[in-house]
Amino acid sequence: MEQDYIKLIFGLKLKQIRTERGLSLFGLSKLSGLSKSYLNEIEKGKKYPKPDKIAALSEHLDVPYDDLVSLKLDKNLAPIGEILQSKLLKEIPLELLGIQESTLIDIVANAPQKITAFISTIIEIAKNYSFSKENFYLASVRSFQEANNNYIDELEEAVVKFAKTYQIDLTQQIRAQELEEVLVEEFGYTINYDELETHSELDKLRSIFIPKSKTLLITKNMDDAQRAFIYGKELAYNYLKIKDRLYTFSWIAFDNFDEVLNNFYASYFSGALIIPRQSLVEQLKKLFAKKRFNEKEFQSLLNHYNASPESVYQRLTNILPKDFSLKNLFFLRFSHKKDSSKFVLNKELHLAKQQSPRARETNEHYCQRWVSLKTLNAISKSGSDHEFDIQISNYPVEERQYLVLASATPDPFKANQYRSISIGIELNTQLKRKTNFLDHRSLKTVDVGVTCERCSIINCSERQADPIILEKRKKEMDTAKVVEDIQKKYSK
Repeated sequence: MEQDYIKLIFGLKLKQIRTERGLSLFGLSKLSGLSKSYLNEIEKGKKYPKPDKIAALSEHLDVPYDDLVSLKLDKNLAPIGEILQSKLLKEIPLELLGIQESTLIDIVANAPQKITAFISTIIEIAKNYSFSKENFYLASVRSFQEANNNYIDELEEAVVKFAKTYQIDLTQQIRAQELEEVLVEEFGYTINYDELETHSELDKLRSIFIPKSKTLLITKNMDDAQRAFIYGKELAYNYLKIKDRLYTFSWIAFDNFDEVLNNFYASYFSGALIIPRQSLVEQLKKLFAKKRFNEKEFQSLLNHYNASPESVYQRLTNILPKDFSLKNLFFLRFSHKKDSSKFVLNKELHLAKQQSPRARETNEHYCQRWVSLKTLNAISKSGSDHEFDIQISNYPVEERQYLVLASATPDPFKANQYRSISIGIELNTQLKRKTNFLDHRSLKTVDVGVTCERCSIINCSERQADPIILEKRKKEMDTAKVVEDIQKKYSK
C-alpha cells in the first residue's frame, strides 16, 4: 500500500471525526496537545503521526486506536477511498490540465461528503452510459487539447528539426515512400505488407508494430496518404523517444493514460509533418483574402497535401487558433451508412468554449440543416469521391452564427459507409477581420438547431421528430406559472 494513500486516508478520517465532534483545529490542538499546524498537515495527507500521537488523538476523540489507523472507510468516504486506491490521480498527468494533485486533495479534504456525492454521481453516469476507461482517457486528452487551443509548440518545432535532420523538403508533397526510407534506414524497421492479409479477424486494423524485431505489419488496402500518416506516427515514436505507446492502429485498448496522450502526440507530429504549418498558413491567407469563397481553391488546398480531407481539417484546428486567432471553433466527424436515417457523431472538439453543435443522446435526431449531414446525404446519393459544402449556420435561440465548412468522403474500410468532417468558426469580429468573403451573396445563411427534439424552428421541412423536449419544458414552465399565480392570489 502506498504511503501517500495511507496518509490521505488517515487525514480524511481524522478530519471527519473532528468535524463530527464539533471541534475546530484550534480546539483539537488544545485537547490533544498537538500543534494546530501539525494537525492541519495530517488532515491534508502530508504527514502521518507517530503511534504515541495517534494514541493521544484516539484518547481525546474517544475513538478506538484500531479504528483510527484502519484503512476501512465508512459509507460517506468509501468512493473517495476507491478513487485514491485506484491510483487514478497518479495515472492521469493532472499537471497537463493545469491541475495540481495537492489542490484536488485539499478539495477532497475540505468537503468530503460533497466530493463523495459528486464521485458517486460520476460513477452512476458512467455505468448508465457505458462510459469505459478508454472513454475517460480520451475525454481527458480532449480536455488537454482544448486547454492548449489544440496547438503544441514543442511538437511543431520538433517537426521542423526532424525535417532538417533527415532532409525532408516541407515545401513539397511528402510521399509514403520517403518516410518509409527513414524508418528502414535510420530506425531499422522491417515493413511487412503480407501478414495482415492472411487474418480476416484483423480487417479493422491498418497496422501492428512488433517492437522486438522492429517489424511494422501494414495492410495493403490503403492509399499512399494513409500509409504516410502511419509512417509519420512511427517516426514520431522513434524521434521523440516515446516508449509508452500503442502497437496497433486503430487502437484496440489502452492500458494507461500515457499511451493515449502519446498516441495524440504521435498523431499530431504526423499531421504537422505531412501538412506543414508554414505552407498551410500561406494558402489560408490567400483563400481568406478573396471577396468570394472559392470552392475550387479550397479543393486545391485539400489536394495539395498527401493527406485525407479529415487530416487537413484536423490540421486547421491547430493552425486557425494559433496563426489567425480564431479560437472559437469546433470540429465534428460523422459516420453514416447508405440508405440509413442514422448519423453518428463519433468525434468532436470544441475550442475556447462548448459550441452549439455537440453530441447528444443517441435517441435524438441531429439537425438535418447542418452542413455536416447535408454533405453525407449528398454523397450517399451521388456515390462521388468527395462532396463539399459551406454555409453560415445561425442558431436563433443562442444568437450565435458559425462559418461551417464540411467535406464528405467514402469510408475506405467499410462498404456503403461515409464520413463527413466539418469545422465551424464562430462568426465574430475576429473572423470578419481575417476574411473578406463573409458578406458575399453566394454564401448562404441557414437557421439551424441542435436536435429536432430541442428545436424551436417552425415549419421545418427537414424535421425528423417533434420538439418533445421543448414541449415538456414549456409545460413545466406553464405549471410553475400557475402555481406562482395561485401563491400570489392567496398571499394577499
